Amino acid sequence: MPIITFSMPANVTSNSLNLLIKNIFGRIFAVWALILFVTTLPIAFLFYLPCFWLNEPAKANWHRYVSRVWMRIYLLLIGCPITIVGKENYQFGRPYIVLCNHNSLMDVPVSTPFLPRANKTIAKKSFTRVPVFGWIYSFGSVLVDRKSEESRKKSFLDMQAMLKLGLDMLIYPEGTRNTTSQPLAPFYSGAFRLAEATGNDLLPVLLFHTRSILPPGKFFYCWPHPIHMHILPAEPVNGRSALQLKEVLFERMSHYFLTHH
Repeated sequence: MPIITFSMPANVTSNSLNLLIKNIFGRIFAVWALILFVTTLPIAFLFYLPCFWLNEPAKANWHRYVSRVWMRIYLLLIGCPITIVGKENYQFGRPYIVLCNHNSLMDVPVSTPFLPRANKTIAKKSFTRVPVFGWIYSFGSVLVDRKSEESRKKSFLDMQAMLKLGLDMLIYPEGTRNTTSQPLAPFYSGAFRLAEATGNDLLPVLLFHTRSILPPGKFFYCWPHPIHMHILPAEPVNGRSALQLKEVLFERMSHYFLTHH
């Protein structure tokens, strides 16, 4: 009676083994990243304390300075150094409405500190419930309860006030993390309505490789990878509607991401 044997192709076995090893080390590295974050958070918080008494824009400036030092050290220790490309596209004149893609939980602690000027980001009010981190989060944010119409209207006025104070407004126009296979998820209109209302230029910014570090859908996993922040030339409003601006910026940012990824 003939003996029937089955064998897996060598490349399939090798790929499976590599994936298993990467998943194991990704969890181990996540422990290291978490330990570092938890141990450095109280130290950083001591330096954030002046934010309780400072007024804007001094609060945002101090918040950005402390965040920049903390995150620079933290990112280096977890093997995720950041490189900024296109600094020459940032002009220190009128404040920008900064548009940033959103692929990972890593995006917020990277974008806020490393933009060239102090800024506020639009952020969910629910995150302020996290002990200690919630205070730090609120210092750098315009908070909004997305379920409340009144809160959304107030946040729109607050964002205009921040721009008048000379602070950039950092907005993730995708609204939440992009978990699709496309370079960008569809944009919401809020940032573009703000530009239409204020006339402030829109500044596109793209983050690369943050999804490789903290992939959406992978539980307790972290992988070291350099981060690149690309600052693109600003887009003036020039009397265009929010819808026109949304279409133009979506096309520009998608094309740039595809050609530089």
